Amino acid sequence: MPSIRRTSVRAALAAIPLVVGLLGTAAPPAGATSPHPGKPLTCHGQGVDPDARVRHKTETVIHAPLRTIWELQTDVERWPSWQTPVKTIERLDHGPLRKGSAFRWTTPAPATPTTPATTLEITSTIEQLKHNSCIRWTGPAIGEGIHINGVHVWNFTKVKGGVRVSTEETHTGEQVDANVPMATEILRKGLEGWLRELKATAEARVHDRPC
Repeated sequence: MPSIRRTSVRAALAAIPLVVGLLGTAAPPAGATSPHPGKPLTCHGQGVDPDARVRHKTETVIHAPLRTIWELQTDVERWPSWQTPVKTIERLDHGPLRKGSAFRWTTPAPATPTTPATTLEITSTIEQLKHNSCIRWTGPAIGEGIHINGVHVWNFTKVKGGVRVSTEETHTGEQVDANVPMATEILRKGLEGWLRELKATAEARVHDRPC
């Protein structure tokens, strides 16, 4: 497997799906699709790593306003309130999330057949963002025996009755390249778990609103 490259911030929010997948095997959200071929997701013309061997793409329809979904996804400091694996998070800049915004966060990763239990520290950078439409972020996830680079793209599209949220992610690094099928399955579970929590939280906010 190739050695890990420390490129200018290659994928760390992307590590959330990896971690969520490691922490549990939550059922996919209602309406989630299986991986499918076709045009890669992009944000301002930029997509995932075309050379990565570990990748997954999925989507679901969330029955909530786009504004609610966008706020949940971009208010990163509140992620711990609805994403169980996210333990700490610190914005490294101020104001609304935008291109160039960065934040550092931690999440536990249990032992696997090839790595020990550890705490991942992730420094994430927003590379592209279009309000209410798309986000692309990158950055390394580092822990004991683990160094993973990822690229993660999100698209948000209004549809009848809600919003179609599509996500695609790639992982590279010694640990994931050593067992591509396992790493891909972990990524799949993580992305579907993230969508499940986003869907449940956004739809609950709609139901909790006073009439």
